[in-house]
Amino acid sequence: MEIIKESLDRYTKDRIPTGGFLTSVLENDLMGAMGRADHINRHRLYEICMYVYNELPSGIWGSREKVQNHLKNSYL
Repeated sequence: MEIIKESLDRYTKDRIPTGGFLTSVLENDLMGAMGRADHINRHRLYEICMYVYNELPSGIWGSREKVQNHLKNSYL
Protein backbone atom coordinates (compact mmCIF):
# COMPACT_ATOMS: atom_id res chain seq x y z
CA MET A 1 0.00 0.00 0.00
CA GLU A 2 2.96 2.33 0.58
CA ILE A 3 3.78 2.50 -3.14
CA ILE A 4 0.14 3.35 -3.91
CA LYS A 5 0.13 6.13 -1.31
CA GLU A 6 3.39 7.54 -2.69
CA SER A 7 1.97 7.58 -6.21
CA LEU A 8 -1.24 9.27 -5.03
CA ASP A 9 0.77 11.82 -3.04
CA ARG A 10 2.91 12.65 -6.12
CA TYR A 11 -0.30 13.04 -8.13
CA THR A 12 -1.76 15.34 -5.46
CA LYS A 13 1.27 17.50 -4.67
CA ASP A 14 3.35 17.42 -7.86
CA ARG A 15 0.60 16.73 -10.43
CA ILE A 16 2.42 13.64 -11.70
CA PRO A 17 0.09 11.24 -13.54
CA THR A 18 -0.48 7.82 -12.03
CA GLY A 19 -0.60 4.49 -13.85
CA GLY A 20 -3.72 3.13 -15.48
CA PHE A 21 -5.10 1.39 -12.39
CA LEU A 22 -4.86 4.45 -10.13
CA THR A 23 -6.08 6.74 -12.89
CA SER A 24 -9.21 4.60 -13.11
CA VAL A 25 -9.61 4.81 -9.33
CA LEU A 26 -9.20 8.60 -9.41
CA GLU A 27 -11.68 8.89 -12.29
CA ASN A 28 -14.23 6.83 -10.33
CA ASP A 29 -14.13 4.11 -13.01
CA LEU A 30 -14.72 0.88 -11.09
CA MET A 31 -14.75 -1.42 -14.10
CA GLY A 32 -11.53 0.12 -15.43
CA ALA A 33 -9.86 -0.14 -12.02
CA MET A 34 -10.81 -3.81 -11.62
CA GLY A 35 -9.65 -4.58 -15.14
CA ARG A 36 -6.28 -2.91 -14.57
CA ALA A 37 -5.62 -4.07 -11.01
CA ASP A 38 -3.03 -6.71 -10.31
CA HIS A 39 -3.87 -9.52 -7.90
CA ILE A 40 -2.66 -7.51 -4.90
CA ASN A 41 -4.43 -4.22 -5.64
CA ARG A 42 -7.65 -6.02 -6.57
CA HIS A 43 -7.89 -7.08 -2.94
CA ARG A 44 -6.88 -3.62 -1.68
CA LEU A 45 -9.31 -1.61 -3.78
CA TYR A 46 -11.52 -0.68 -0.83
CA GLU A 47 -8.52 0.49 1.21
CA ILE A 48 -7.21 2.50 -1.74
CA CYS A 49 -10.61 4.13 -2.34
CA MET A 50 -10.88 5.04 1.34
CA TYR A 51 -7.44 6.66 1.20
CA VAL A 52 -8.46 8.71 -1.84
CA TYR A 53 -11.75 9.70 -0.22
CA ASN A 54 -10.26 10.63 3.15
CA GLU A 55 -6.86 12.04 2.21
CA LEU A 56 -7.10 13.68 -1.24
CA PRO A 57 -8.91 16.95 -1.93
CA SER A 58 -12.29 16.23 -3.50
CA GLY A 59 -11.62 18.61 -6.38
CA ILE A 60 -8.89 16.40 -7.86
CA TRP A 61 -10.68 13.06 -8.15
CA GLY A 62 -14.11 11.66 -8.95
CA SER A 63 -14.28 12.12 -12.71
CA ARG A 64 -12.05 12.13 -15.77
CA GLU A 65 -12.51 15.90 -16.05
CA LYS A 66 -11.36 16.54 -12.48
CA VAL A 67 -8.26 14.41 -12.97
CA GLN A 68 -7.40 16.07 -16.31
CA ASN A 69 -7.94 19.54 -14.83
CA HIS A 70 -5.74 18.77 -11.85
CA LEU A 71 -2.95 17.54 -14.10
CA LYS A 72 -3.26 20.75 -16.16
CA ASN A 73 -2.95 22.92 -13.02
CA SER A 74 -6.53 24.15 -13.07
CA TYR A 75 -9.39 23.25 -10.76
CA LEU A 76 -13.08 23.03 -11.56
